[in-house]
Amino acid sequence: MKWFDCGIHPAYSGMAALPYFDEIDPSTINVLLVTHGLQSGLSRQLFEMWCSDKKNACVIPGYVVEGTLAKTIINEPKEITLMNGLTAPLNMQLMPPNIILVHGEGNEMGRLKQKLITQFADRNTKIISPKNCQSVEMYFNSEKMAKTIGRLAEKTLEVGETVSGLLRITIAYSGAFGVLKHRLKQIFESVESLPDEESEGPAFRVHERLTVKYESEKHISLHWRPDPISNMVSGSVVALVLNISREIPKVAVESEEATKTEEENNKKAEKVLHALLVSLFGENGKPVISVDGNAS
Repeated sequence: MKWFDCGIHPAYSGMAALPYFDEIDPSTINVLLVTHGLQSGLSRQLFEMWCSDKKNACVIPGYVVEGTLAKTIINEPKEITLMNGLTAPLNMQLMPPNIILVHGEGNEMGRLKQKLITQFADRNTKIISPKNCQSVEMYFNSEKMAKTIGRLAEKTLEVGETVSGLLRITIAYSGAFGVLKHRLKQIFESVESLPDEESEGPAFRVHERLTVKYESEKHISLHWRPDPISNMVSGSVVALVLNISREIPKVAVESEEATKTEEENNKKAEKVLHALLVSLFGENGKPVISVDGNAS
């Protein structure tokens, strides 16, 4: 999940400003916080892009000014007028499936809860007014998508139809490919390299079920046919790759610190040795003998 703000003070350190459209990654969950009535600017443009998709949602937690787009969508119209004068269907969710009431006097919060239950009786909305330190559980339905290529993509699948094929995912990895193979050999009994003519590049097979291929300096790919064991193997390999990726900067920093410490120790040793030699042989290499404070 990525959080962005349009000109407001970041609520926490993980929030970032959003100056360009290309910073929106459609493959992840994006949360955009705005302070005005969606009248203009980047927030209005993004709203017009997202409003027709039912998977998106818009939550208005407070007061909005009359005559603004935010005030208009509170009444849940079937369509809205875009900035270019055209209209677009308003399919995005405007009522959250869960409402949690907090920071209020118990009796008043109870009255508000009953009011909301009555007002939204025709909707599948869960309204909760928990006590202090009371746990709250919310359930969300997620959609999983898979892209098909080849013969699987030639026909239209029916709901509930079972299909089979080769699964493939690409993972960011900038470490040495040989290091990954070595680490996998510590976990799996069988990790065998594949000939280049068979895999079209560096690759190896793990547990005779999953193939790991070198795609570029920053990416690798995993290929396997889905079954319980192969899925478990792929999950283990993904977890290992992510752990190695996190360790790479740490190892680099530790190496730099170790080099720096070694240099400092060598300099100290040189100073000690120099002082010892001066005390024995003097600055010019001749021994210095002191008698009653007089050197000769």
